[in-house]
Amino acid sequence: MKQIINILKAASLSFSHSKLPLRVVVIFSFSLFTFHSMKGQDLGVLINEALENNPEIQKFDFQHKIASEKVNEVNSIPNTEFNFGFMAVSPEMNMPMERFRVSVMQMLPWFGTITARENYASSMADAQYIEITIAKRKLALSVSQLYYQLYEIDAKQKVLEKNISLLQSYEQIALTSLEVGKASAVDVLKLQIRQNELQEQKEVLTQKSEGLQAALNSLLNRDYDSKVSVLSTLEIPQDDSYYSYDSLQVNPELLKYDKLYESVNQSELLNKKEGGPMIGFGVEYINQENSPMITSSYKDMVMPMVSVSIPIFNKKYKSQTIQNDLRKQEIQSQKAERLNMLKSELAKAISQRNQSRISFDTQVQNLKRAEDAEEILIKNYETGTIDFNDVLDIQELKLKFQMNQVESVKNYFVQSAFINYVTN
Repeated sequence: MKQIINILKAASLSFSHSKLPLRVVVIFSFSLFTFHSMKGQDLGVLINEALENNPEIQKFDFQHKIASEKVNEVNSIPNTEFNFGFMAVSPEMNMPMERFRVSVMQMLPWFGTITARENYASSMADAQYIEITIAKRKLALSVSQLYYQLYEIDAKQKVLEKNISLLQSYEQIALTSLEVGKASAVDVLKLQIRQNELQEQKEVLTQKSEGLQAALNSLLNRDYDSKVSVLSTLEIPQDDSYYSYDSLQVNPELLKYDKLYESVNQSELLNKKEGGPMIGFGVEYINQENSPMITSSYKDMVMPMVSVSIPIFNKKYKSQTIQNDLRKQEIQSQKAERLNMLKSELAKAISQRNQSRISFDTQVQNLKRAEDAEEILIKNYETGTIDFNDVLDIQELKLKFQMNQVESVKNYFVQSAFINYVTN
């Protein structure tokens, strides 16, 4: 028996052999967990960093600048045409012949066409700006979700550390009881196996945390292995904010369709203007060689010119009008579809957030019952009897309730982040 005790003692962590009251051990472990440092990176700071450095946001910003620059591109008239011709070989004829001619012609679009082009380009730039807003909101949501997942891992690791410490105290009690014949070596081995299982879970969470930190650092556009620390405590508020489905109407994902609808209106106005005639003004100069048949005063000629381009066959513009009408109907359908989807997603998020609150409250009650059972174990230990199977059962229950609490908090804030995304 003494050999078994020595082996078990060697396998256990260093711990005092004095018979400490279990109540003291539990309170001490809980204090370590509760009063852990609150120091951590604020979520708002990380979101701002992502908005400033994320390459995708920069991509959308460049696209908007390109769309805005197109306003200057369309604010122009057609190229000015210059023509020059000369007689390479003079015919052997006794009559006046031109030596060369020069002409210049400028075509002008119908009145208001250039303004219509500018309005259309501006409407497309406005639609592109909405894309930037949507991208920023999605980025903030992604950063928030990863942040809360990291919080979950960090909180679960603290729970595991607390339970490992508690199991170590149980193990020491078992060793002490083994020496006096009130426990078996199997009890000690079970406690050590359970510690190993919790240690394994803790190490697995560490690996998962590294993967999430790499994903978050990618959104922040910094080194993948940069350390990200989160707040150690998040508390579910007493009351939830009220959200109206009417607030969905100002969601950028829906405003985008309004901007696209307006761009189609501007496209139709431009189509009507481009379906009008074009007017050209020019002048032509003809230089003639000297000839006794004409006087010197009429030797050279200058001829003003006016040109009109009329789209007689305007099937192209009529087709464009029909396409624009269909396009507007399509945009309205897309907006209605997206609105219905957002309503469904908002209802789902509110429901899941409410479920998280219910789950959290339930875990609080269950944890209180488990602590009451633990009190009974404490009294039994103080009277010299303890069932280590019950010890393990209670420990597993408490761990389950504590883990569920952490998950409930994480889920609550993840759903709150999504609700803010669709309603604000």
